[in-house]
Amino acid sequence: MTFSQRFQEIRTGFERPFWVANVSELFERLSYYAAFASLPRYLHESLNFGVERASSLAGLFGGLVWFLAVFGGALADRMGFRRALSLAYLILTVSYFLLGSIGSAWFAPVRGAVPLVVLVTAILMLPALGISLVKPCVVGTTARASKENVRSIGYSIYYTVVNIGGALGPFLAGWVHQHLSVEKVFDMAALSVFVMFFAVLLLFKEPCRTGEVKTESLGQLARNFLTVAANWRFLLFLLIFSGYYVAFWQEFIILPLYIHDYVNANSNTEILLMWDSLTVIALQLLVSFLTRKMKPFHGITLGTLISGLAWILLIVHPSVPMAVATLIVVAIGEITQQPRYYEYISRLAPSGQQGTYMGFAFLPIGIGSLVGGWFGGLLIHRFGEVLHRPALIWWAVSGVGVATAGLLWVYDRLVRRDAGEMKESIA
Repeated sequence: MTFSQRFQEIRTGFERPFWVANVSELFERLSYYAAFASLPRYLHESLNFGVERASSLAGLFGGLVWFLAVFGGALADRMGFRRALSLAYLILTVSYFLLGSIGSAWFAPVRGAVPLVVLVTAILMLPALGISLVKPCVVGTTARASKENVRSIGYSIYYTVVNIGGALGPFLAGWVHQHLSVEKVFDMAALSVFVMFFAVLLLFKEPCRTGEVKTESLGQLARNFLTVAANWRFLLFLLIFSGYYVAFWQEFIILPLYIHDYVNANSNTEILLMWDSLTVIALQLLVSFLTRKMKPFHGITLGTLISGLAWILLIVHPSVPMAVATLIVVAIGEITQQPRYYEYISRLAPSGQQGTYMGFAFLPIGIGSLVGGWFGGLLIHRFGEVLHRPALIWWAVSGVGVATAGLLWVYDRLVRRDAGEMKESIA
């Protein structure tokens, strides 16, 4: 096939909802990663939480977002993607505004009536309600509004868009934090998703592929959910893969605290976090080309191993440049496995259940953040504040990543092939 023929396939292979959903995802990710990049230091330095509490709360923020996506995907199948996306962006607008308003004067009566940790915990839960609807809607739209011959490219485009937002978010957060205040970061995030609320209402049309089976009732919705939940092999895979994100999320949960406290207190830690997403943007298509013949599950395992080993670089020489190198290698592992991961799960989903399956696909990300918040806080407190040997933090993080790759290899050999979850012909 010539380049012009392939280009024509790509140009005609995606319906308009694909582009609208993915552009809205860019702004949603910009908001999310701007907030996440600033959150640990905001909690620790502005709201005066200890490192363990700040890390746990940051992990809660990320964990609930992805955990609730399991239910958000099922709800999106029922509501329809257009209504679900509109509601999601409205919820997110209010959520980020409240998060940045915790220390404001007008919020003082609420702060005085509710213990701060309870108040912050409750507010951090709110964005999860919105994002839990956005993620399965966008990934489900990518599946429904892409022709079969370009679906793999569709997921690469989706993941590249995610990382453009992931790069812009920390960059803007760093600039706003430095020139205005950390609270204004959350106001910026609120404005970004508020614009997307109107964009979806005006431009997004519900995607529906010919022959698609639509969920007609809440009873059918519940049956779909329970059918997926009863697939123990699939759930075991998701549980094992959660270890990838226990290690991965440390770049947002404890790396900013580690750099600020043990490497360079003057470093702009928000902008530092751009390097993961910049690497994905620069190398996604190249890595996808190099791994195109690799079976999806093997790509998932290899990417997990690469990301797990990356943290050793920060042990060799703890510095800001080496932190950048670490994030680059983590990202190479990420782009090796992530598009193949979504492709793998999307092909498991029966007609009419893309939202439900894609909702479950985000479960490892949520478990990884919830466990990673507790785990990272424990590491930085124990090895940093108590033992004064912060390099041990990264030995533990790397160990989790490498162990996860090993468990995936065992699963592939002993469980997956017996399950018959994927035909070799689609590898």
